Amino acid sequence: MTSDLNIPALPTPDRPLKIGTRGSPLALWQAHEVRRCLMAAFDLPEAAFETVVIKVTGDQIQDKALREIGGKGLFTREIEDALLSGEIDIAVHSMKDMPTLQPEGLILDCYLARADVRDAFVSHKYASIAELPQGAVVGSSSLRRRAQLAQVRPDLQLVEFRGNVQTRMRKLEEGVADATFLAMAGLARLGMQDVARSAISPEDMLPAVAQGAIGVERRLDDARVAAMLSRIHDAPTGLQLAAERAFLLRLDGSCQTPIAGLAVLAGESLHLRGEILRPDGSEVIRDEITGPASQGASLGETLAQRLLARAPADFFA
Repeated sequence: MTSDLNIPALPTPDRPLKIGTRGSPLALWQAHEVRRCLMAAFDLPEAAFETVVIKVTGDQIQDKALREIGGKGLFTREIEDALLSGEIDIAVHSMKDMPTLQPEGLILDCYLARADVRDAFVSHKYASIAELPQGAVVGSSSLRRRAQLAQVRPDLQLVEFRGNVQTRMRKLEEGVADATFLAMAGLARLGMQDVARSAISPEDMLPAVAQGAIGVERRLDDARVAAMLSRIHDAPTGLQLAAERAFLLRLDGSCQTPIAGLAVLAGESLHLRGEILRPDGSEVIRDEITGPASQGASLGETLAQRLLARAPADFFA
């Protein structure tokens, strides 16, 4: 093990760094990827880390839509409680599941390099949205995906479709729906890229804010962990998410609101596209903005304000 002058006490097998995560195969992959990055950055053995699986409300209640039981915080609340209590040292999250504000005492300032941002079209019968016959049944728990699909194919039947990747694939096999959508990044991380019949271009289906990104949350006053995480933080992803999450925050985005957004870097410049939709897909408002990447949060807020200015008061009703 190499020493690091900036970090007084690196974790050891006797005093491991505790990584909190949900228990799904994808969540565990993400936690282990954070562990792998930290092991490589500090030449640490795997035994210097402990993975702590925490049951969250969103995973335990599968028979109701997220918007009916509380939205995005359902995937993070118990993990954040464990972080605040000291039960764990860091928490690993899919960033598209994260609320825009963290509880007092916690901070999100470490992101791994972002993966594929696209949505995947998944079906045992059809190769693309265009191939779906009139009245086909599509399952999705995402209000964004449902609204985007209803906007281009109002003839389709949309049904609630919750659960991890494996659960959703089983539901397809059981005939609950003819097709569904998953994130390409999640499929790739599980080695299941072949499950996708097609990857949908962001030009055709703008992804969720922060889709494809993994975030690591920590206690604000934990200097040791802050120093460790700074070594694995991907700065370009941080710039993208600063813009996207500021956009979402200004729109008061939650699982009850169909919102999509994507920031793309080009040198020192950042281009942000965003859209808001009526939940039934009957109307969509889009816009985009370009500016210095260092001002991403300001760009995100400005773009959100533009969309809100064009939206009638009952737009999200």
